[in-house]
Amino acid sequence: MALVSATEMINKAHEGHYAIPAFNTNNLEWTQCILRAVQETNTPVMIQTSEGAAKYMGGYKVVVDMVNDLIDSMGITVPVALHLDHGTYEGAKACIEVGYSSVMFDGSHFPIEENIAKSKEIIELAHAKGVSVECEVGGIGGVEDGVASAGELADPAECKRIADLGVDFLAAGIGNIHGKYPADWAGLNFDRLAEIKEAIGGKPMVLHGGSGIPFEQTKKAVSLGVSKININTELQLVFADATRKYIEAGKDLEGKGYDPRKLLKPGCEAIVAKAKELCEGFEAAGKA
Repeated sequence: MALVSATEMINKAHEGHYAIPAFNTNNLEWTQCILRAVQETNTPVMIQTSEGAAKYMGGYKVVVDMVNDLIDSMGITVPVALHLDHGTYEGAKACIEVGYSSVMFDGSHFPIEENIAKSKEIIELAHAKGVSVECEVGGIGGVEDGVASAGELADPAECKRIADLGVDFLAAGIGNIHGKYPADWAGLNFDRLAEIKEAIGGKPMVLHGGSGIPFEQTKKAVSLGVSKININTELQLVFADATRKYIEAGKDLEGKGYDPRKLLKPGCEAIVAKAKELCEGFEAAGKA
């Protein structure tokens, strides 16, 4: 199955009151694990890269070819969209040209008029090629590819202006953050989410920083219009934990335990298990 635009799967999720899992990938193994998990749970998925991760893997074209080839060689039959996460203006344009089926342009750090102008151009370029588009209003807390934000709450009026451009789904700050959530995190601001939902006329929304948010909160967010939930840190943490246990147990010193195929296996199995758990938790399993 070829890569698909995310628009149809997001709209179906929006209508069906579940969320599409959007898993960030960081290498070949990560991508294989995500594809295994969604195929086994019959879940539509968005596989996404930050610009930094794509560079680490060799560039945008390498990522496109890798994901396409794995879909083919693994016999994947569920819908898969390849998405650029937190794309710059230049990065979004490059991904549209090279074969990503979905892109995010993150202009949230620009003054609103500049965000609108650049978002409008990216939307027009993407839609001309059948590529879906996500834009952002209001920064998401934490650090993503070196860009820090305090996680301010998005302005509903500004959200409406971006939504009216024809964006396919909208990311808006509602108290969510990237990375680990601190013990004193106040939780998602559902009042602001409800205000944004009303302002944008029910257009699908995206919850960034989905790692570690309790399912009862993600479920409520979905009821208020969130149709895509981003996950990166949660998979990184379970991978690191399983790899650490393997090495601390001395398994890498037994026989050929140092072989990367053996060394990485516990972490990969942990990614598959966690990804399947999240597909179920977002109620997207069985929806492909």
